[in-house]
Amino acid sequence: MQKDINAHIPNYPNLPSKLICLLHNVTLHADPETDEVYAQMTLQPVNSYDKEALQASELALKQTRPQTEFFCKTLTASDTSTHGGFSVPRRAAEKIFPPLDFSMQPPAQELQARDLHDNLWTFRHIYRGQPKRYLLTTGWSLFVSGKRLFAGDSVLFIRDQKQQLLLGIRRANRQPTNLSSSVLSTDSMHIGILAAAAHAAANHSPFTVFYNPRASPSEFVIPFAKYQKAVYSNQISLGMRFRMMFETEELGTRRYMGTITGISDLDPVRWKNSQWRNLQVGWDESAAGERRNRVSIWEIEPVVAPFFICPPPFFGKRPRQPGMPGTF
Repeated sequence: MQKDINAHIPNYPNLPSKLICLLHNVTLHADPETDEVYAQMTLQPVNSYDKEALQASELALKQTRPQTEFFCKTLTASDTSTHGGFSVPRRAAEKIFPPLDFSMQPPAQELQARDLHDNLWTFRHIYRGQPKRYLLTTGWSLFVSGKRLFAGDSVLFIRDQKQQLLLGIRRANRQPTNLSSSVLSTDSMHIGILAAAAHAAANHSPFTVFYNPRASPSEFVIPFAKYQKAVYSNQISLGMRFRMMFETEELGTRRYMGTITGISDLDPVRWKNSQWRNLQVGWDESAAGERRNRVSIWEIEPVVAPFFICPPPFFGKRPRQPGMPGTF
């Protein structure tokens, strides 16, 4: 929820900057128009936390699921052309798609993949060309036009534990997402999320939070153990070096290095002593201009200077004087 801190936001003096909650439920949704994925979380504030109850609550976020195979590719102009097809990287085709029958000329098959809304898309998968390459042809242009995809957007193919092929998209536009009304509950739209949280804290009642990681890149709902470790295990100081993980367009991750240049509350009037985005940072790379200049303590990994143990002094052998006995 990206808001200007100078904007008029009602003050809730009884709402602390940190609210310890039990996690009751997490439901994942996808916007029907944009395919943007967001989470709906039901939280309940607690007065004094029960360590075992909080750990059990966090297990809901860490449920072990079978590993899935996937690949993600940023679309090129050729991939989105109405006359072309989708060029599939060789390793991805051989790892994710069913094997082709190379006794056929040319080797080809029909693929079916389901999107987030359970719509079934059918493609012709073929191995042809000079040099030979894997392509999705028939059906691909229909998918591109149906999803309104452009060069720079990304497409994601997943093979789940049931060997079913799933399909998703990731749009390149990083501007704030205009989510449909389905993202907000009636109560949240009526009284606002802060009012809902304040009411829930006062009455120990559940409330609902909607989180879109692309619209709000800074986490504001975090596991209790992660917060405890960040706040009480890390000694933060000005000038400290750190690294921070960012997700790339190809669904990989990349570390950026930076330096802590300031420590101060983002909003000292309404949210005093809050660790949310209280670190001012500078990034090493000039290309890191898109990185925000304020981060939270639980988002970074401090880099501790290595401690070197000085080896004992080395004494070389002196040349033996003529006539003196030697040692072996």
